[in-house]
Amino acid sequence: MDSSPLFYTGMNSYYVSRGKKMFGPYEPSRLAELVKIGQLLKQDCVIEETPSSNSVTDKKVSVGDVLKLHQIKVTPENEGSILEQARNIGSRIWFSRDIFKWSEIRKDSRLMLLGIIGLAPLVGMHLLPDVDLVTFYAIALYFSLIWGAFYYYMFKTKQVDFRLTAWLFFAVQILMFFVWSLGINRLNFFYALVENEGFLSNSLGYVLGVGVTEELVKAIPLILVANRSKVPLVPQTMVFYGVMCGIGFGVYEGVEYQMEVNRQLDYNTSFFMNIARLTSLPFFHSMCSGLAGYFISFAVLKPRYRQFLYFLAIALPAVMHGLYDTFAESVLSLFFGVSVVLLLNYYVNNDKAVQSALNE
Repeated sequence: MDSSPLFYTGMNSYYVSRGKKMFGPYEPSRLAELVKIGQLLKQDCVIEETPSSNSVTDKKVSVGDVLKLHQIKVTPENEGSILEQARNIGSRIWFSRDIFKWSEIRKDSRLMLLGIIGLAPLVGMHLLPDVDLVTFYAIALYFSLIWGAFYYYMFKTKQVDFRLTAWLFFAVQILMFFVWSLGINRLNFFYALVENEGFLSNSLGYVLGVGVTEELVKAIPLILVANRSKVPLVPQTMVFYGVMCGIGFGVYEGVEYQMEVNRQLDYNTSFFMNIARLTSLPFFHSMCSGLAGYFISFAVLKPRYRQFLYFLAIALPAVMHGLYDTFAESVLSLFFGVSVVLLLNYYVNNDKAVQSALNE
C-alpha cells in the first residue's frame, strides 16, 4: 500500500469527478472495467475516499494515475469494426444537413470573418489584375481587415456602427489624397524642416510639421462624427473609430511608400519594409489616432473644457508621432511606439475615473 498523502486510504476506493457530478466510490478493478467499456476516461479526475472524509488532494489525480498506482493496464475496447463504428456513431458527428445550411452558416459572423481573412489572398491571387498599385492596395486592405477585426474585439461598444466605421476608414484616405496631391500639407511651413540636417530643426519638422499635419488629417473625421452624433459617444467608442481612422491612414501611406521609396531598395530590405509598412506602421498610426479619439470624445462630453481637450487630441499624438519619426532609424523609436500603446491602454482603462475628475 502506498503511504504517500496522494493515495493514503484504507479502503482502496475512489470517487470520480466529471464536471460538477460525482460518481463512485469505485475500487481499482471496477475503474479498469469502466475504462475498458468506455464509461470512464483515463483522464477523468479522481477524489480519494479516506476513512474520515472525502477530500481533494493538492495534486490533480486521474483515473489513469490510480490504475498505474495499482499496476493495472487496460485499453478501451473497440466497438466492432471500423464500418460498424461508423454506422453506430451516425453521420451527425461529421456531417449534418440540418446544420450545414447556408442560412445557418451566414449567421455565424466569426466563421464568415475567419473565411474572409483566410481565403482573401487566394481569391485575390486569381482575380486581381497585375498592376502594382492595385496589388499593393489590396495587400494593405487585407492587413487592415485583420487589424480591424482585432480592434473590434478589443474596443467594440454597443454604439459602434459598421457603416460609420467603413466611412471613416475610407474618408481618411480620400482626405489624404486631396491634402497631399494638392500640396496642402506644405502650407505648414514646419514641414520643410524635415529636410534639414540639424537635430533641433529636424525634430521640429517631424513634430510640428509631419506630426501635427498627419494627426490633424486623421482627427478631422473624428471631430465631425463626435459633434454630429445624435447621442453622446463614450470614449471607448471614439477610440475604436480613432484606431480605424489610423488604419485607413496607414493603408494610404503604405501604398504610397511601396510605389515610391520601396522601389529604390534592394530585395531583402524591400521585402521587410513591405511587411513593416503594411502591418506594424499602420498599427502605430492607429494607436496615435486612438489617443485623438479619446480626447475628442471628452471634448464633446465636457464642452467647457473643449479647447484644451481638442488641443490634447492633436498635440499628444503629434508629439509621439513626430518623435517616433525623428528617431525612426534608431532603436529609440521603439520607446515612443511602446509609449503610445501604454498611454492608450491607460486611458481606456481609466476613462471613468477621468470623467469623475472632470465632473468634480
